[in-house]
Amino acid sequence: MPSDIEIAQKAVLRPIRDVAAEIDLSDDDLRPYGHYVAKIDPRALEGRERSGKVVLVTGMTPTPAGEGKSTVAVGLAQALRRLEKKTMLCLREPSLGPVFGIKGGAAGGGYSQVLPMDEINLHFTGDFHAITSAHSLLSAVMDNNLFRGNSLDLDVRRINWKRAIDMNDRALRSAVIGLGGVNGGIPREEGWSITAASEIMAIFCLASDLADFETRVANIVLGARRDGTLVRAGDLNVAGAQGLLMKEALWPNLVQTIEGGPALVHGGPFANIAHGCNSVIATHAGMTLGDIVVTEAGFGSDLGAEKFFDIKCRMGEIRPEATVLVATIRAMKHHAEKAGGGGPAGLGAGLDNLGAHIDNLVQFGVPVVVAVNRFSSDTDEEVQAVVSFCEERGVRAADCDIWARGGEGGIELAEKVLGVLDEGEADFRPLYDLDTTLREKIESVARNVYGADGVNLLPSAEKEAQRIVDNGLGNLPVCIAKTQYSLSDDPTLQGRPSGFDITVREFRISAGAGFIVALTGDVMVMPGLSAKPAAEAMQVHPDGTIEGLF
Repeated sequence: MPSDIEIAQKAVLRPIRDVAAEIDLSDDDLRPYGHYVAKIDPRALEGRERSGKVVLVTGMTPTPAGEGKSTVAVGLAQALRRLEKKTMLCLREPSLGPVFGIKGGAAGGGYSQVLPMDEINLHFTGDFHAITSAHSLLSAVMDNNLFRGNSLDLDVRRINWKRAIDMNDRALRSAVIGLGGVNGGIPREEGWSITAASEIMAIFCLASDLADFETRVANIVLGARRDGTLVRAGDLNVAGAQGLLMKEALWPNLVQTIEGGPALVHGGPFANIAHGCNSVIATHAGMTLGDIVVTEAGFGSDLGAEKFFDIKCRMGEIRPEATVLVATIRAMKHHAEKAGGGGPAGLGAGLDNLGAHIDNLVQFGVPVVVAVNRFSSDTDEEVQAVVSFCEERGVRAADCDIWARGGEGGIELAEKVLGVLDEGEADFRPLYDLDTTLREKIESVARNVYGADGVNLLPSAEKEAQRIVDNGLGNLPVCIAKTQYSLSDDPTLQGRPSGFDITVREFRISAGAGFIVALTGDVMVMPGLSAKPAAEAMQVHPDGTIEGLF
């Protein structure tokens, strides 16, 4: 069986201008990056109606290898296009950390992927580098101010702003900087996050345009003065310079599916440590250029989907019309093995987990279609057990074979999604109101989405929560950083756990992005590499072909 990269390298790509023409864009509307990638000039979208219907693709609690949400999103978009629906696919950009870490590439797979997958998975159009540079500029200017006399009176013991790099590097989680003598800066503790967890990334994905980006960047909280008042990035007067670094990065990236359909790949926050959705700019562009927009949010519904609904849709004024919930027999067997089998086809705890995710999504008022992402090892009996389980709960389900068959293997799913859209029964609503307290927001997510009994705040987190309220930020939504491997904050609890509490150990203010980050369990904003990183299997041959990139 060929690998994803082998399939991608044999594909015949359409010139990007032909892809653009399919969605009514001219050569003048593009900034080409070679023959098959281009950025879309935002001015090309001005004055056009934003009426496309948004379909979110999310998933059940995954195994470490992932359950193919991106692959299903691509396959669904391809199937809708085969049914002659004007469809735009909107995905996140892969981060170099996971690409070289555990997962390899992240552009879909098999005959349902976006191309050119090698460029998308590597440097692409430089968006991640621009974000990292804009983040680093703010870090450098802040430390320069400290060195030049600290005119902002920033307390070095209360600095919130960390540095960022687009690579999994556990050695940078905690460090000391400023060593090296008189001209080496002010010695202090420092740490790095991965770029996908940077507040600049969050702002990039939630801003509506360049002006909004600069306004949000200026609102970043760097830390506190000795008297407890907050120091903002705007006090350093570099928002304009950061905008200069980001001016073209904010333009959405146009690529194509392996079947030649249009796709926008833009922005890449993780859902376990950030808000897990592609950019609002790209989603708005998709709603302008297509009648149906297929987009994806990271990990399970407890992470990406919840943040998509409660953060992105709220800020971007997006009203989703349907949700596709990706399930695999592999993931269900994993849950059954860890938490108990039994049930139909021995999938017991796996079906319980799927049921929890169905319940999670329904409460947002958005109809659900379950996509059973088929693997070659799956039996018809196992797939039918899942389909029957869903139908008994009044939820449509489709058997998908989109890795091997592309859009053709997603026709059943596409038809069921179209049925939901035609019925028009969506009544989207966020889970909580912004005027509730910070604790009440977290409890709402913990109880209604995770299935927790309650929420515990460590004493230090209690103090941080009060400081947030005292500084007038208590009305912001919450972005909960949590393990992706369980509905709880304990990755060992599989299936549909009960009888647990969620423990918040730390809060971080992301005032520029417009939310408060609550860190739970042992989740970290700087991942580490595995014992055998995916990078060890990668190489480029003399003829330019790539090996090992998934």
